[in-house]
Amino acid sequence: MRLRRDDNVLVVKGRDRGKSGRITRVFPDKDRVLVEGVNTVLRHTKAQPGIRQAGIIQKELPIRADNVMLVCAHCGKATRIRARTLVDGTKARVCSRCEEVIE
Repeated sequence: MRLRRDDNVLVVKGRDRGKSGRITRVFPDKDRVLVEGVNTVLRHTKAQPGIRQAGIIQKELPIRADNVMLVCAHCGKATRIRARTLVDGTKARVCSRCEEVIE
């Protein structure tokens, strides 16, 4: 998985298509990411003494990683990511549109 925490992504599929946000958590074994403000649902919760009050809370659920695209910081567009080996021998993520190194 080429997506990392704190990457800005754009949702390209699903009911939240067109929304963008920052990745807060990555689940590589399940191929899912948790994005701020995307895929929010309402959950009814029971009261737990000393911890929380009963009620309806809004929470974010993970979304499949193939339903989001990274937004390049250089060109500002949603793009695919390529892996490239740099001159010094390290691997880097590269924007496929503008060919700039990401991070």
